[in-house]
Amino acid sequence: MNWEQQTIDLFLAYESIAVVISIVLNIVISVLGVVPSVFLTAANLAVFGLWGGIGVSFIGEVFGAIIAFFLYRKGFRQLKDRKGFTHPKVQKLLGASGKESFILILSLRIMPFIPSGLVTFIAAIGKTPWTVFVAASSLGKIPAILIEGFSVYQVIQWTGTGKWILAALAGIFLFIIIKRLYARPTS
Repeated sequence: MNWEQQTIDLFLAYESIAVVISIVLNIVISVLGVVPSVFLTAANLAVFGLWGGIGVSFIGEVFGAIIAFFLYRKGFRQLKDRKGFTHPKVQKLLGASGKESFILILSLRIMPFIPSGLVTFIAAIGKTPWTVFVAASSLGKIPAILIEGFSVYQVIQWTGTGKWILAALAGIFLFIIIKRLYARPTS
């Protein structure tokens, strides 16, 4: 049995508090920072329907990002001066504040395949004020969760659109693999 089905079963077993369970799971996923939430989005869509599932997923992801931001800021802020954060885009977000950090976080959140935990982590250890993070992160999650929710829903329903989405994702994945294989220097 997969994670999606186990989550659906959990929601159905505790129907009266399924929304709360979903939000708590999303917070845990956000704090962990490396677990993809697509299985939870799929379970939300299966149990709560398209718009209900998108709504619950959005609320969970927003609360999860906020809680993760504060936990990361409290526990990891001293890491910003360490090596390993040398990528120019990472440095830009680390040093950004105000309007610049708002635009960076918003643009990174809009893209559903950018690791959310990484964006939260870098913003938390950088100079981004929490109010700017909450506003940009929440606004950016709207299109991201709509894209993810619609895509997952189409795949779950196995519509023609769902089949095209899976084919496109498989094509992108294959393209990335081939590009990386040919980009490696030969010895």
